[in-house]
Amino acid sequence: MSIEDRYPKPPRGPAVIWPGDESEGNLPMPESAEDQIAVLTEKLEQLEAEKKELQDRVLRGAAELENFKKRTRRDIADSARYAAEPLIRDLLTVVDNLDRAVAHASGSAGDQSLVEGVTLVLKSLQDTLRRHGVTPVEARVGDAFDPNLHEAVEQRETDGEPNLIVEQWQPGYKLHERLLRPARVSVSGPRRASVANGEDRD
Repeated sequence: MSIEDRYPKPPRGPAVIWPGDESEGNLPMPESAEDQIAVLTEKLEQLEAEKKELQDRVLRGAAELENFKKRTRRDIADSARYAAEPLIRDLLTVVDNLDRAVAHASGSAGDQSLVEGVTLVLKSLQDTLRRHGVTPVEARVGDAFDPNLHEAVEQRETDGEPNLIVEQWQPGYKLHERLLRPARVSVSGPRRASVANGEDRD
């Protein structure tokens, strides 16, 4: 007796799919050509959708990476551009003191050569700051008060238009486009209404 007669092959039947083994590679293919084409078309559409989703993810990731690079370059440039800000803030105090010293000495009968020397030092320091991007804030008498550039330390009653600069107490400065400190000014305001009969008399 042959091995084939002793151990006959089991009869062929429909493919059996065991639970948990439903992967696409184990699914039986439909017998008709139309069914096979439909299955393959559906699988192709699914792959195309997955491909499109992956492409979208890649594009979004590339855009986010480019935005991150731009932000990083901008932050580095700003850090370098404004790295000297703390030092410049301290130097502004020196400028203020020299400016007050020149103004005080100019009105007295002191040594004019000393006044001229201090004036030259002040001008040299201002020129140095200007070369590094430091510019004064405009705060001329008659200019409109701008809260983004000016700090009002006093309001004076006037008969003219309100919210105009009438005096500058301390100059303001900017470092490039950034405000280092506002200009301290007095601004005009309306006169307070007098009481009946003009004056409040006791």
